[in-house]
Amino acid sequence: MPSLCLDCLTDFDAGRRCPACGSPRCISHPELFDLSIAHMDCDAFYASVEKRDDPGLEDKPVIIGGGRRGVVSTACYVARIRGVRSAMPMFQALKLCPDAVIVRPKMDKYVEVSRQIRTMMEELTPSIEPLSLDEAFLDLTGTTRLHGAPPAVMLARLTKRMQNELGLTGSIGLSHNKFLAKVASDLEKPRGFSVIGAAETQDFLHDKPVSLIWGVGLASQNALEKSGIRTFADLLRWEQADLVARFGSMGERLWHLARGQDHRRVSRNAPVKSISNETTFGEDTANPEILDGHLWRMAEKVADRAKAKDIAGRVVTLKLKRANFALLTRRVSLREPTQLADAIYRTARSLFDQVGDQGPYRLLGCGLSDLVKAEGADLSGDLLDPQAGQRSAAERATDKIRARFGSDAIVKGRALR
Repeated sequence: MPSLCLDCLTDFDAGRRCPACGSPRCISHPELFDLSIAHMDCDAFYASVEKRDDPGLEDKPVIIGGGRRGVVSTACYVARIRGVRSAMPMFQALKLCPDAVIVRPKMDKYVEVSRQIRTMMEELTPSIEPLSLDEAFLDLTGTTRLHGAPPAVMLARLTKRMQNELGLTGSIGLSHNKFLAKVASDLEKPRGFSVIGAAETQDFLHDKPVSLIWGVGLASQNALEKSGIRTFADLLRWEQADLVARFGSMGERLWHLARGQDHRRVSRNAPVKSISNETTFGEDTANPEILDGHLWRMAEKVADRAKAKDIAGRVVTLKLKRANFALLTRRVSLREPTQLADAIYRTARSLFDQVGDQGPYRLLGCGLSDLVKAEGADLSGDLLDPQAGQRSAAERATDKIRARFGSDAIVKGRALR
């Protein structure tokens, strides 16, 4: 059976240890050198970057997130053993792991490391579909002749480079489509390399819970359970027409995934649907100056991401969560798409003023959607606001200064609130 050592990259016939270096980190599978669709997921990415940069954190439970009122962005595996999970409320995480070291996210640093990993991927294939900073699909179909080695070897080489050059680890899922590749990458984390072949797909999925499907959350699970669907075997008992009648377009997707079918291509230019930023406050607040300062900083972050991707948006959204957890969402369509922080902030501020005094608030968020290419954005200005053009020019000039001298070279006064 084809086998590969994940440490020295020697390929050999099946065995428990590598015959070249003696390592037990080997993967064996009948289709190992025939599959080419992969999902690479960094292991506890944010926490791993922080541990790499601060060796004193190496053996400690590390949680990346905000204060007690925030949520966990990610946690290292030491904290995960205690039950800490991403998106868990921070107060709950600290009950499970009271000795955890809490580290505020440093997105600029994570973005830079993500770019370094992306550069390594680009050397393998142009067919890369990023899902976030720390994970991506790769299609290495037809690259064996180019690299002189099958995709499995090149993927193992990728994770080895990540560890040697960046001090970070990742897990690989290799299969014949995107759905199964993503499932495989979660099977043996951290430092995993798992394969789901075409011949074994049906047997592998048969008794697995439908929660394994990416995008099936608690609400979807509850709806499926009410119909007696808990596993892939349950799905296989339904006719396609009946699933569609019961669950709409989701039903058609479920019918195909139950059979391990996923015809989606790895799309390098998968469209971004929205850009947003939000924060949960350490204490509920109705202070207008504090809220205004946060709103400006969020508008800047949304605008920075839009400019980096060379896109603009036609819809601005404001999100507020009150102390009683009631969620307020307001949105408005603009006359033309924008990527300017000034325009995003002023629109969101107008929406906030319309909400009135319904605070105190525990969460504030701002977003941009209905995204288009930036070409032609922010051109006509605002006849009702003669100063809009000057502010736009000032913002573009500020962007150039920050690009040259750093993000803190120029700071607006309202950002200090």
